[in-house]
Amino acid sequence: MDKDSVGIVETQYLNVDDPFVLESGKSLDNITIAYETYGELNKEKNNAILICHALTGDAHAAGWHEGDKKPGWWEIIIGPGKVLDSEKYFIICSNVLGGCKGTTGPNSINPDTGYEYGVDFPVITIKDMVDVQKILVDSFDITQLYAVIGGSMGGMQVLQWIVSYPEMMKKAIPIATTARSSPQQIAFNEVGRQSIVSDPNWKQGNYYGTGQIPKNGLSIARMIAHITYLSDESMFIKFGRDLQDKDEISYDLSMDFQVESYLHHQGESFVKRFDANSYLYITKAVDLFDLAVNNSLIDGFKDIKCKMQVISVDSDWLYPTEQSTEIVTALNANDVEVSFSEIKSNYGHDAFLLEKGQLNYLLSKFLSDNIVADLMITDVPTIREEDNVKKAAKLMLDENVTHIPVVTDDNKLIGIVTSWDLSKSIATNNENLKDIMTKTVKYCYSTDSIEDITRMMRKFDISCLPVVDEDFVVEGLITNDHINNMLS
Repeated sequence: MDKDSVGIVETQYLNVDDPFVLESGKSLDNITIAYETYGELNKEKNNAILICHALTGDAHAAGWHEGDKKPGWWEIIIGPGKVLDSEKYFIICSNVLGGCKGTTGPNSINPDTGYEYGVDFPVITIKDMVDVQKILVDSFDITQLYAVIGGSMGGMQVLQWIVSYPEMMKKAIPIATTARSSPQQIAFNEVGRQSIVSDPNWKQGNYYGTGQIPKNGLSIARMIAHITYLSDESMFIKFGRDLQDKDEISYDLSMDFQVESYLHHQGESFVKRFDANSYLYITKAVDLFDLAVNNSLIDGFKDIKCKMQVISVDSDWLYPTEQSTEIVTALNANDVEVSFSEIKSNYGHDAFLLEKGQLNYLLSKFLSDNIVADLMITDVPTIREEDNVKKAAKLMLDENVTHIPVVTDDNKLIGIVTSWDLSKSIATNNENLKDIMTKTVKYCYSTDSIEDITRMMRKFDISCLPVVDEDFVVEGLITNDHINNMLS
């Protein structure tokens, strides 16, 4: 195990008692959410990053399960000292609704029957998956995520997050994805589903407990999908036209080429870890995904608030760069702050899981490029000029703060009172807040860069700045501690 790994981890479970209403209008009772976390949630609860997994992924994004031979699926970027630093961030990853790795799905027990749901499980959407993730995030009392990040179907979840909950994150990074599934993408998924339902062992979805599973159909579905994850160049580099375990072509219908053997291996290994019904439901959710409103992504993205980085892969033909630039164009049309990068790789779609160097560089640059709005706290206690020193002291004790903005009735900044000012009031025996508060206040705006306000704090030897809008209304506070915690 590398020293930059989060080490041994365990999957945790959240049971939800209230009925969960789906986008279709149907509901599920007693759902369970499987998840893992890495790092610690800080006191302000503003260092949480949500990771969204791809089609056949799960909650195990990093670290090692006891006895495993390989780590979590995004080990290359999650861990101490990596771009998603578990010593800096509190990282959350959950298995999606409809999955088969702990979160409620078709292979879960239906509380109404006592048997597995099978095809009685209702059709789900990407929005349903995100709504379940929101329940998990809320369980930590997190009011805003620092970032939401994911690739492929995980990128779809990221885009759904910024549409469904535009105030819930400061930054978002969708990678190798699309805002609406294309006919070709739907076609590939449908062929995969048909291979499963045509398998005699599928038994209309009721294969649980029979001792047989539709492994041939599921294996073929995986083989078809896996081809779309690669590029022609990567397959040629890896296999060429090399033969498998033979010196010459056999001139029969057996496997001749290494690439054939590779695909069979992928299919055979996949059926050991994934449920066929889950594959049907999750690919259907992908097909239904469409964030356009009135056939317009611009309309679909009109309420987005967070800063965004969109990343594509130049050799990805499943979710080609054109679909990422369509996202960027729609964001630009809504004046969303967005940057775009294209990973250069011959790995194809799978590059978002493999290109360690480029991913660490691109994500690190974006996550560390902060403005005041990224780090400030917004739940700020304030006080009025006519209040007394005792009230200010009690407020500091109750809220565990050392700086309180002094505001007018319409919340405009007119001063600040600090713990130092309270000490001064004792020394001068003064009970009037207006006599001891600081009236020449240094302040900043939410759009100021962290670099600029850090320089200001250092120059004037201050540890806290009120954040105001153009009308001087207090929006929040930023302190040296917030900056040091996030940037150290």
